[in-house]
Amino acid sequence: MLDDDTLALAARALDTLRARKHRVVTAESCTGGLVAAALTAQPGSSDVVEGGFVTYSNALKETILIVGGTTLARKGAVSEETAVEMVFGALQAAPNATIAVSLTGIAGPAGGTDAKPVGTVCIACLSGTNAPHVETCHFPGDRAAIRQAAVRRALELLIQS
Repeated sequence: MLDDDTLALAARALDTLRARKHRVVTAESCTGGLVAAALTAQPGSSDVVEGGFVTYSNALKETILIVGGTTLARKGAVSEETAVEMVFGALQAAPNATIAVSLTGIAGPAGGTDAKPVGTVCIACLSGTNAPHVETCHFPGDRAAIRQAAVRRALELLIQS
């Protein structure tokens, strides 16, 4: 699943985070831990990676990452609001982490709607006391392509943060 370009991007993200003295935590839904896998595929990643959470179900989003039930009911699991709450929850659950990235989306092939079609992924990134960066992406392709594109975008956000 992780191609050479994605792994190279993960290595670049680690170098950037290491230079900034960050420790990263991930909170992933639709990517199922692939961001953490890309980062930890790199030798020496343990000095940067704190850990990761795969919260595929709403119940785990609520209990592990403290995503509000009201948020899930009103905005849905695939929303910028949920992505932001996931990133805050990940930092709370991993007190040694200084930066977090979260992803929640619809990788398909089913599950899309007119309002949130397959390929919709909400990604949030938060470091320090900055306001979280959050965006909704629309990635084309099949399940594998959508997940890989989401991983790459999350890594890019870690580099930019």
